Amino acid sequence: MLPLCFVLMPFGKKPAGDGRLVDFDSIYELLIKPAVVAAGLEPLRADEEMTGGVIHKPMFERLILCEYAVADLTTANANVFYELGLRHAVRPASTVLLFAQGIGQLPFDVAPLRAIPYQLGSDGKPAMNDTDRDRLTTRLHEAREVKTDSPVFQLVEGFPDIQRLKTDVFRERVEYSSTLRQKLAQARKQGVEAVRALEREIGPIHDVEAGVVVDLFLSYRAVKGWGDMIALGQEMSAPLAATVLVQEQLGLALNRANRGEEAERILLALIESRGPSSETFGILGRVYKDRWEAALKAGEKVLARGLLEKAIGAYLKGFEADWRDAYPGINAVTLMELKEPPDSRRDQLIPVVSYAVERRMASGKPDYWDYATLLELAVLAKDQNKAELVLANALAAVRESWEPETTARNLRLIRETRERRKEPFQWLKEIEEELECYPKTVMRDGE
Repeated sequence: MLPLCFVLMPFGKKPAGDGRLVDFDSIYELLIKPAVVAAGLEPLRADEEMTGGVIHKPMFERLILCEYAVADLTTANANVFYELGLRHAVRPASTVLLFAQGIGQLPFDVAPLRAIPYQLGSDGKPAMNDTDRDRLTTRLHEAREVKTDSPVFQLVEGFPDIQRLKTDVFRERVEYSSTLRQKLAQARKQGVEAVRALEREIGPIHDVEAGVVVDLFLSYRAVKGWGDMIALGQEMSAPLAATVLVQEQLGLALNRANRGEEAERILLALIESRGPSSETFGILGRVYKDRWEAALKAGEKVLARGLLEKAIGAYLKGFEADWRDAYPGINAVTLMELKEPPDSRRDQLIPVVSYAVERRMASGKPDYWDYATLLELAVLAKDQNKAELVLANALAAVRESWEPETTARNLRLIRETRERRKEPFQWLKEIEEELECYPKTVMRDGE
């Protein structure tokens, strides 16, 4: 999937200060669109009906979510300047400006910004297509390396960047219809068919606001509707589908649907384009971990060893990307325990993982994965009393039915490995069973 470039500009023909009619549709087709494509991006121009009067919410979402933007400031169109101000307030970089040379003066507020002039013919169409197109393409390439081009981020010290919301708290942060939120919560309790019925009620997904679509997407995850998640990802608007959150969760769904190679491609492409992330590497580690287990069951011992190393490596990179996120750290430590002989690096990592989860729990409301991490650490330390105590807290914090199943699977792998080493732990089997038998409909109202 190519990075998206949102184009902010008027539509049709608009009068300029010198009496000419500026043909903005020709400027888009002959200058901007080809330059964006040549830069390896996919152009996205607002639907014309969105420009009349009130700007619709999907317009805001696309403007904010697209990785790149081009704004044509010719004629100082009010809508374009409003959209540019919004873009500069939420994106520190990757916004390129241009204007038709000789068509009046740029307003004072944007005159100091680094905008590209282009030549306009007497017919209101681009006059020097190739030259101006190449300049715009070059500037878009440069935008990949520029950390800040927004005057807000440049001039206001400490102005916050908008970071990706953690997937598991998305529903609590986003604002949309409380009625629909409640319907989705109820549907998750009833199962996948209820969620499907609600999707049919919502109607065509492409222009539905992002909060609704992502909650629906995560609701399918809650009921293990992996195929439905994949299908919904294909129906989303391109800017929303390209976000890190959606791409990561799509990778998770593909892996759970036994399409691990596709999941791996998506996650590796995400790491290549967006950089390392604890979440992305954590899901990639799960892909390799599933392949390792499958190879073991098939008796392919050499392949299994290689896949186990890849899984450990992915989880380690995830933990190194953000030491505060204990999830990839505990998975790396657990897999190190499963190696023959055990990986000695686990002894160095266990205190770091323990500290990470303890600090996270002290700084906010603990979630299921915090308790699950403490549970695995207690099991690795062979501390039955602590494991049983943490288990109770973990079960009380479950949000989605697949969460305790994932932990039970990890504990089973530890137990089976220790049994092969003649280290039986019957109490560990009992903890597994508690996790596996936990009620499947565990979501609380409003989640």
